[in-house]
Amino acid sequence: MPAPYIDLSYVQVGLAASLILINGAASVALGLGLERSLLIASIRTIVQLLLLGLVLQWAFQLDQWYEVVPLLIVMTLVAGITAVQRNQRRYPGIWWSTLVSVWASSWLITGFALLVVFGATDKWYQPQYAIPLLGMVLGNTLNGISLGLNTMTESLVTERRRVEAMLTLGATRWEAASPMVRHAIRTGMIPIINSMMVVGIVSLPGMMTGQLLSGTAPISAVKYQIVIMFLIASATALGTASAVVLSYGHLFNRDHQFLFNRLDRDR
Repeated sequence: MPAPYIDLSYVQVGLAASLILINGAASVALGLGLERSLLIASIRTIVQLLLLGLVLQWAFQLDQWYEVVPLLIVMTLVAGITAVQRNQRRYPGIWWSTLVSVWASSWLITGFALLVVFGATDKWYQPQYAIPLLGMVLGNTLNGISLGLNTMTESLVTERRRVEAMLTLGATRWEAASPMVRHAIRTGMIPIINSMMVVGIVSLPGMMTGQLLSGTAPISAVKYQIVIMFLIASATALGTASAVVLSYGHLFNRDHQFLFNRLDRDR
């Protein structure tokens, strides 16, 4: 029989938070100079998560699609903006292509989960499911997209001479850029593939751990985690591939010219 759910008090949370003193002591002893960063990170962790708890407590009480959808839109916009900001090099159109990639991949996969996997055809917008599912998909998708875009742009800068030489010798834009495109998409997908390789053996995912701590039967928690892992994997692949291919379209024209001048740092 599973143990009863333990409702943590703020004192218990504070005891766990006090473990950050170990990090601080290590920083002082080794002269790492991380004390200020650790303090700021600790305060932000507490404040941001408490605010999130208040927002979700309010959001879970919403019962109309036009109340839930604006929250999902804000989440998606923030994810798209974050994905662009993590990229060191920008080009005209990066904001549009990234937002489209994030939006299409995350909403398509989350919609499939809500409508097909969970069968919530009547109230697909239930905040208890829609918000956490989209949040997990977005978080991993933006990581894949930012890694893919950064790899794509940096590879094009590094391989500029080779790309331009191939184009000069008559290669098409795809023939010249395809190695960088494939490398970028592969790089964006590596983190989720690594996670899938060791999930359940080396690491216990956060969602599954939370369900287990709340008293959910282990098999039920495992089923949910399997669903989440495949949702995240498919959304990451779709979003990364879309963003990288769109960036390729912005940086090479139909005359098979490499528009290197469009690339700039922190545009």
